[in-house]
Amino acid sequence: MITVNFNKIDIKPGFKILDIGCGPGRHVSALYAYRNVTVIGADLSLEDLKQGVKRLQYHDQLGAHCGGTWAFTTADITRLPFNDNEFDLVLCSEVMEHIPDEGKAASEILRVLKPGHDLVVSVPRFWPEKICWALSDEYFNANQGHIRIYKKNRLKQLIEKAGSTYRTAHHAHSLHSPYWWLKCFVGPTREDSYAVNLYKRFLTWDIMQKPVLTKTLDRFLNPLMGKSLVLYFKKKS
Repeated sequence: MITVNFNKIDIKPGFKILDIGCGPGRHVSALYAYRNVTVIGADLSLEDLKQGVKRLQYHDQLGAHCGGTWAFTTADITRLPFNDNEFDLVLCSEVMEHIPDEGKAASEILRVLKPGHDLVVSVPRFWPEKICWALSDEYFNANQGHIRIYKKNRLKQLIEKAGSTYRTAHHAHSLHSPYWWLKCFVGPTREDSYAVNLYKRFLTWDIMQKPVLTKTLDRFLNPLMGKSLVLYFKKKS
């Protein structure tokens, strides 16, 4: 499930890219298809990183990607183990809603980004996320600790204050919003709900097969009920 629209970013050969909070490597997998790039996925979860390594090794075995190289490492977004101005592109997808010190996190992801280069930040959209919180007291703890819900302007101002210029935004994954509402309604940690599991199978099928009908429906519904808010910035020179 790719949240970032790479068509909105100028990715050039030789780029060094950081995906902070990479999870099991969904964006790392997509990015290292670009020619002669180096993509580093960083996360605090060792289990997610292990899954990411297996995913990328499998892609290598299939020969599905032959453009760039990849690596994974553990890292804390508030204390990144990288040099100033080290990366040509930084992604931070579905991370900021977990971080108590959001200001420090924003400063760090911009510190390691080269001036004039792109930063992409995504978070759960306000009103679909608000419904999840209203349906379940467990949700914000079960989902690795969501501690806040962002409105667009708040996130925009936070990242701009850290030293960037806002470019554009969009919403993504409208078909995933009902899944999370349903999951919260029955209990976010339950794994025996027929309805939830059936919807999950549908989403997995959609991700794998990419049918035109659901792709068109998702694009149409994203402005109304997209689960994720995706913002694009450039670091100030």
